[in-house]
Amino acid sequence: MSDLEFLLFLLPSILALFLIFNNVIKINRNTPNLPPGNMGWPFIGETIGYLKPYSATTIGDFMEQHISKYGKIYKSHLFGEPTVVSADAGLNKFILQNEGRLFECSYPRSIGGILGKWSMLVLVGDMHTDMRIISLNFLSNARLKSHLLPEVENQTLLVLSSWQDDSTFCAQDEAKKFTFNLMAKHIMSLDPGKPETEQLKKEYITFMKGVVSPPLNLPGTAYRKALKSRSTILKFIEEKMEERIWKLGEGSENVEEDDLLGWVLKHSNLSKEQILDLVLSLLFAGHETSSVAIALAIYFLQGCPRAVQQLKEEHRKIARAKKKSGETELNWEDYKKMEFTQCVINETLRFGNVVRFLHRKAIKDVQYRGVESAASGFSRASGPFAF
Repeated sequence: MSDLEFLLFLLPSILALFLIFNNVIKINRNTPNLPPGNMGWPFIGETIGYLKPYSATTIGDFMEQHISKYGKIYKSHLFGEPTVVSADAGLNKFILQNEGRLFECSYPRSIGGILGKWSMLVLVGDMHTDMRIISLNFLSNARLKSHLLPEVENQTLLVLSSWQDDSTFCAQDEAKKFTFNLMAKHIMSLDPGKPETEQLKKEYITFMKGVVSPPLNLPGTAYRKALKSRSTILKFIEEKMEERIWKLGEGSENVEEDDLLGWVLKHSNLSKEQILDLVLSLLFAGHETSSVAIALAIYFLQGCPRAVQQLKEEHRKIARAKKKSGETELNWEDYKKMEFTQCVINETLRFGNVVRFLHRKAIKDVQYRGVESAASGFSRASGPFAF
């Protein structure tokens, strides 16, 4: 290859880098009150460091180092876009209080590509509201009492029965197994331990690894594998959906109506693509947050024997009352008596980092205590906490 051919070969890449740097320079010129920070490498920015795994009881080395150097509000370049990162409670509260007016939910394109364009995490406006209403209507108080609560108890007993005396276990793995089985049963009536359920779980684990990985769609990367697993999961859900539709058309009485898939098919006008993304997004949201919260509760409790004792007393009191009345299964009244249990849950969510970050996009030019976030350019606010 001659020098001229080599130069022509590199020219597109050189032009692309020039446009990226030119865009960054324009952004800085047009937005003079940006917080301090570091834009990192071209294109990838600081995404790799931002996504580096860390303990859920901390905010991670990346956040600690940047907060120490730049303060609780700083600029960066994450997921291919210029970003304002906030660990400031006041700004985070301001953002959430002005959602729909100054800010809107907006996740990076890489995350949207995995979760789907109809996922509730990436939808905004009326469509997000419609999807949310569908989910809330399914999870009515009556359904929580009659279906979800008994199923939570069944799945809990199933996990506890698998533990051997004087054995050790990984709290996070057991919490993930419990929550996945619960969500799979609640969403598609899949029974734990069955080959199809275990295969779906395997694909889901691969899918999840890609959601929190650098968005590099290259062979062998976690992101590419996640996209492939997403296709496999959606194909599985679609087959289940077509099976339900066929049964409904045949007038079969053996159609599952107690799970989300059956309920959506009978009580909504969503398209096939919308239903697929809704089911996947609820499986993702319900599994991830709940499993982390359960594992964190176990972690925090081992350091507070007094709280463990109070929990035992509360539940033993309920158990004695159940035995006296001749009842065996938990009901809604029992749940409402678990007041200290609710306190433990609240403290777990307060101390633990259940959600790594939230993304919001400025839809108008915004100033907060001298810090500017423009509707064009640095338009994202990313918080590391579930605030």
